[in-house]
Amino acid sequence: MSNARVLRLRKEMEQRGLEAIWVASDINRRYLTGFTGSSGYVLITHDRAILLTDFRYMTQAPEQSPDFEVIEHAKVTDTLKTLLQELRISRLAFEQDHVTFAAYSNYAEELAPIELIPTSGLIEDLRMIKDEDELRIMRDAASLADRTFSHILNYLKPGVSEKDIALEMEYFMRKHGATSSSFDTIVASGERSALPHGVASERIIQGNEFIKLDFGAYFQGYCSDITRTVVLGTPTDKHKEIYNIVLESQLYALEHIRPGMTGREADALARDIITRYGYGPNFGHSLGHGLGMEVHERPGLSKASDTVLTPGMTVTVEPGIYVPGFGGVRIEDDIVITENGIEIITQSTKDLLVLEM
Repeated sequence: MSNARVLRLRKEMEQRGLEAIWVASDINRRYLTGFTGSSGYVLITHDRAILLTDFRYMTQAPEQSPDFEVIEHAKVTDTLKTLLQELRISRLAFEQDHVTFAAYSNYAEELAPIELIPTSGLIEDLRMIKDEDELRIMRDAASLADRTFSHILNYLKPGVSEKDIALEMEYFMRKHGATSSSFDTIVASGERSALPHGVASERIIQGNEFIKLDFGAYFQGYCSDITRTVVLGTPTDKHKEIYNIVLESQLYALEHIRPGMTGREADALARDIITRYGYGPNFGHSLGHGLGMEVHERPGLSKASDTVLTPGMTVTVEPGIYVPGFGGVRIEDDIVITENGIEIITQSTKDLLVLEM
């Protein structure tokens, strides 16, 4: 077995005294195996790595998962129980965050007398540290987001709906290689820009207002996530004030985030600046979150995070100020924690762009 991810998982299993783990999460299955089909399960023991899937994928699965034994199942619990009996496994770990109570009850009944051991975050913790193949894809996903931002600037005009802007962005990303957007694209203009997660609506873009764009490309199984805020028309002093505070806080955080720092310490870098200017109550979310196969994953950059930042982690840095009834600004980049600091993988300009109407 040369699969480095499986070897890392086995090391964690050994430290926790686990003899086997049953992986039901689609994302974690793809992370371990490379298999992209819609149905499948993974069984990992200390000397076997097995991918169970159905008839539809018995050609695809061996091609995508050469390090795994691929076994076809009909009723999956019957196949699993037979395997566990053959392997003399008496205690089976499972992902409690990805197994419903109904599924757990079914496993407990049909696999008896095998003992089911709940685990949480075992594979997700491994996913926090990206390897070079993952980072290469994530840089490409970030580059596609940057190109999307450049493309959409020409479409930001009065009279166009937020939904039309989001549709054009998503079309551009898919046309240039994305499977989809990383999440529902946020286009929030005018007073709606004060909504941190203001998904594109029917609102018609007007003039002399903020337009906040938060989007990302889901590319080859990985996500990018970028936010830029622009002004269409003439900015007021209030527009400039809010924008400049957010930009100052984001640049300061990017300059000072480093390995060995906790998520809480990273969050404080930007939050303290925004608070000093009197807008602390208007920055209600965390500074950032982990990014990878999912758009929100571990670690977090928040007031509650004790996770120590480690080289290979990929996170967002996205401070914001949101003033109800007026508008809001968020500036977000994707970064990789390195041995000496960070690498910023989103490159779109952060200068305040004032677009002509």
